Amino acid sequence: MLTLDQIQLRDPFVFTDQDTYYLFGSTDKDIWRSDGVGFDVYRAVGQYREFEGPFPAFRPPAGFWSKKNFWAPEVYAYAGAYYMFATFLPVEGCRGTAVLRSESVMGPYLPHSNGPVTPNGWECLDGTLYIDDQGQPWMVFCHEWTQVGDGQICAVRLAEDLSRSVGEPQILFTASSASWAAPLKKRAPGSYVTDGPDVVRHRSGKLLIVWSSFGEDGNYCIGVASSPGGLDGPWTQCDHPLFESDGGHGMVFSTHDGSLYLAIHTPNKTPNERPIFVGLRETNEGLQETGAIIS
Repeated sequence: MLTLDQIQLRDPFVFTDQDTYYLFGSTDKDIWRSDGVGFDVYRAVGQYREFEGPFPAFRPPAGFWSKKNFWAPEVYAYAGAYYMFATFLPVEGCRGTAVLRSESVMGPYLPHSNGPVTPNGWECLDGTLYIDDQGQPWMVFCHEWTQVGDGQICAVRLAEDLSRSVGEPQILFTASSASWAAPLKKRAPGSYVTDGPDVVRHRSGKLLIVWSSFGEDGNYCIGVASSPGGLDGPWTQCDHPLFESDGGHGMVFSTHDGSLYLAIHTPNKTPNERPIFVGLRETNEGLQETGAIIS
């Protein structure tokens, strides 16, 4: 069994099934320069402090269209199967999020979409699934600062089988709309990062997006944006980060005992990054740390 501080992993995502927790993430040792190996998964039964694994969840089949930047897998139960949203850099074309499918939560996952389902010609990453009140699936994703300068959080409607996008993408908000977000140092003026959106329904009915950028001190941070109802907004940014101690790419999950946690990686530097779980509580305004951390 492994504790979280023994697992090198970026972009953690926790899929819960009653009292079993499946921890996914960017698990290649060097996700920036080396060829992609795939994605592993770790499993904890009856508790969420120690995990067994790693188990292979995805390995690229022969002729797979990407060889690098295997990033940020997220897994959802949908229509009787399990779907993985993950980001890849194609051999030719722009980085984007594709969809894979499996009959088992632990895999093996196989390609479901024909390459990225994010917009053609856009540099994108970190797609996440959102089902609206009409049962329509959407992908919320980042349009990268490397292409647009001021990074964007966007949404695009998906086909019912999640294999492709339909309709035009919508810009929900930009990174600079958050007062706590700062431009990247030593980059072109106006270069703001958006990373790792996670869509959360608040007890009040409003919609939250937990997302990451960099603060004034250069630390990787997590902020929260809120909408009174749906993706169409208007979106309002919280004045201060939810987490600002050099950790990011967060997602919110609930445990079988009713606890609420934010899964993030910290520090934001390879090969030192590790997943941690940060305790949360819902407030009238949104979300707040409890001070509890599992690492």
